This record gives sequence, C-alpha cells and structure tokens, in this order.
Amino acid sequence: MDIKSVSAFLSVSRQIYPVHMESIARLGFRTVINNRPDGEVDGQPLASELEAEAARHHLVFINQPVLSNKVTDGDADNFAQALQQAAGPVLAFCRSGMRCTILWALNEARSSDEQTILKQAMSIGIDLKKQQARIKSIAARRPV
Repeated sequence: MDIKSVSAFLSVSRQIYPVHMESIARLGFRTVINNRPDGEVDGQPLASELEAEAARHHLVFINQPVLSNKVTDGDADNFAQALQQAAGPVLAFCRSGMRCTILWALNEARSSDEQTILKQAMSIGIDLKKQQARIKSIAARRPV
C-alpha cells in the first residue's frame, strides 16, 4: 500500500488487495472507495472480493468505478456525494491514486483556488497540470 493524505478526511492509494483491509482498518479508516473498474488489468482483485474483506474488518466499501483518463463531471459529482455520506476517514484507491486525486481536485475546486489544489496534489507526488484548465474553470464558477 502507498497511502497518501490529501486532506484530514481523505487519503488516496494505488491498487489495494484483500490482504490490506486489516491494515486499513487498523490505520483508522472507516470507508474505502474503489475508483477502479473490474478487469482493468489481469490479476486485479474484483470489487466483490474487496468488499467482502472490507466487511470482515467493519469497513464500509463504496464501489464507484471510473475509467482511466476519462473522469467525467458526473464521476466527480458521484465522488462528492460518496464523500458527503461516508464515515471518515476515507481511503479512495485506483491504479495509481491519480483518478482519486482528480476526483478530489474537481470537487475541491468548488471551494478552493486552483493553485492551492495543484500544490496539495503535488505535495503527495501527483501532478495535475493536465487538469489545470478544468480545475480553474470549476473554481471560476464558484460563488465569491
């Protein structure tokens, strides 16, 4: 596991496996969000396998698959809704943590400026420069 804290409420990680659920629970996470579709690569655990193991460790498991390099506004809205309903802290994962961070950034742009978001993402080793225009556009629409 490679868990990186985006905020006090949300951390992101690359792919996790059923064997990681016990450690995730011990670290204090209460909810796990899967942003990776089943079958993206060979050997990847199924969401149902992860969900079963999460339940064994009293973790809430939310399956919200998002296609790589195709994060939509609807995906971001669904992620925001999942976070609003989730007991925290939350661990979201995908292949590398990038999709989860993009989803976080698109939602964060509704209440924060683009440079703060880009800096926070970079502090955990994720470069969102390719998303900068999109983040800026969302931030520009928020009420002042």
